[in-house]
Amino acid sequence: QVQLVESGGGLVQAGGSLRLSCAASGRTFSTYAMGWFRQAPGKEREFVAAISWSGGSAYYADSVKGRFTISRDNAKNTVYLQMNSLKPEDTAVYYCAADRLLRRYVATTPSVYDYWGQGTQVTVSS
Repeated sequence: QVQLVESGGGLVQAGGSLRLSCAASGRTFSTYAMGWFRQAPGKEREFVAAISWSGGSAYYADSVKGRFTISRDNAKNTVYLQMNSLKPEDTAVYYCAADRLLRRYVATTPSVYDYWGQGTQVTVSS
């Protein structure tokens, strides 16, 4: 079992920045691909970004490309999501997730991920 805990959410003005962190337990964290998803009220959970176990590959949703950056520090068992130029439509609960299987490409569908954090609220005001 792996436990994931998100932090760094909060209230920010449009155009501002936040950095989310996801701290993971477990000795095998470094072998897991990691993803960020978000869910706004009344909407389905959507993919935001993902990064391979090595950190060598990353993929972003078109809606955040160029604004968000995913990274990881395996020595700290932590994955990050740097969010810049935030927009009101970025408002959502953001979830960290871990995929324990080896894959050629990072996964973008929620069902693929094995472990999930409880989420952290990000609110972007106009």
